[in-house]
Amino acid sequence: MKKIYILLFLALVCTVSAQNYRFVYEYKMKSDIENEDSQVTDYMNLDSDGKKSYFYNAVKYERDSIYQADKDLKRLFKSKNYDRNLGYIIEKDYSKREANLYDKYKTANLVVTDHEAPKWSVQKEFLKVNGIDCQKAVAQYKGREWEAWFSKEYPISDGPYKFNGLPGLVIRVKDMDNHHVFNMIQVKKVNSIFSFVPKNNKKMSDQEYRKLLKNETFSPEDIESINIDGQTGKMGVQLKDGYATQLDMAQIKKAGKGNEDAELARLLKKSNNPIEKENSK
Repeated sequence: MKKIYILLFLALVCTVSAQNYRFVYEYKMKSDIENEDSQVTDYMNLDSDGKKSYFYNAVKYERDSIYQADKDLKRLFKSKNYDRNLGYIIEKDYSKREANLYDKYKTANLVVTDHEAPKWSVQKEFLKVNGIDCQKAVAQYKGREWEAWFSKEYPISDGPYKFNGLPGLVIRVKDMDNHHVFNMIQVKKVNSIFSFVPKNNKKMSDQEYRKLLKNETFSPEDIESINIDGQTGKMGVQLKDGYATQLDMAQIKKAGKGNEDAELARLLKKSNNPIEKENSK
């Protein structure tokens, strides 16, 4: 009976692996742990062909695709926004058991390879999550304690961000403080998976990358272009790292004369609550 189960499982793995899937996750993050009202909700895609996967921001992907097609900056400013902290791409090669994080710092493309995987403790607890039969697992990972619910209905050892290593797909995962919560809300079959991986990347160690982000400062020199709409009172800002957003001019003016640049920097500042804590190693 055990042999039959193993054969059925392997057959299901081969079936899933031969297809391209897009798993959509709702991601809730508290960008400022000292402010209870700072929760950000965004949407991330996990594309997998059974051999590799790519985790990336869904809105950024749509915006980049549209902008590459027509180069219409005004249209870009008026399209949906995504959180600036979520411009990264995570590539996982299942055979190599490593994760490559691609990010952009100002005008430089960066890649950081991570060989550390969560060390899960699988629990004998079961629950239906979004209608999917799941099992619980916990781990200490990157300075936080995590609770995950995974499902063998999708026998891919993967999940959002860098969460992999379980005998199935991670459907939901959160840290114990609820500062970061990933929840799978949709599954799609797609013709092809994500392919917008940056080229000519500068390799960095995890420590170098953390230090770079920690010491990041923002100045008007980081702005690529600005478009002001006097009728709506909105300012479209495009940064040299590719991020673009619309800001409320009235909010910037509230800072007072001479403080506009500081207010602009505050509005465009990245989160002080990353997934991976600085003291995780």
